Amino acid sequence: MPAGPLSERVENQGFYEDMLRNTVESWGSLSRWFHWILGIAILGMIAYGWWMNHFPARADRFFYRSIHADIGYIVLLLTVIRLIWRSVNPTPALPGDTAPWQRVVARISHALLYLVTIFVALLGWAMSGARPPQQNYASFFGWFSVPQFTSPDKAAEHFYEDRHIWFAYVLLALIGLHIAAAAWHHFIRRDRVALRMVRSDAG
Repeated sequence: MPAGPLSERVENQGFYEDMLRNTVESWGSLSRWFHWILGIAILGMIAYGWWMNHFPARADRFFYRSIHADIGYIVLLLTVIRLIWRSVNPTPALPGDTAPWQRVVARISHALLYLVTIFVALLGWAMSGARPPQQNYASFFGWFSVPQFTSPDKAAEHFYEDRHIWFAYVLLALIGLHIAAAAWHHFIRRDRVALRMVRSDAG
């Protein structure tokens, strides 16, 4: 007998859920979107931060730093959501012939990417709270105020800012390592590991 409308809806729902969620062989569409949006945003934030810290003092400096902070709040939130999503989804397995030490390095490097991303964002947030209330970056695009978890303190502000910048360079190095690993998988090993983050049928 032909499938009825209800069974077709159930099949379609299962199909879209399969596309959305990870499997042991491939990344789901939501994980891929998280990966590319956050990757582009983080690289853009590092470049934007470098530009901000290298242009001469000017009247609109506070505006540009506020935009940087606002996007930083978004990056932090999306990173936390991505971690939650990853915790409730399977992680696609590496090829069976991957050496044990390579599996360990992959796990450590991925953990560091998440950890340092969150740490850089938190240092920026801490720096904002350490500025005087009328000069911090609590206003989120003028829509509402983001709670600040540090108190005004000029010495602390410089402390947080210096480490925010330093760990941003650490994060950039980790991203470079991540890109190099993806290139090694694609061009040297010629496996499907890198392609899995591009399309779902590359498992």
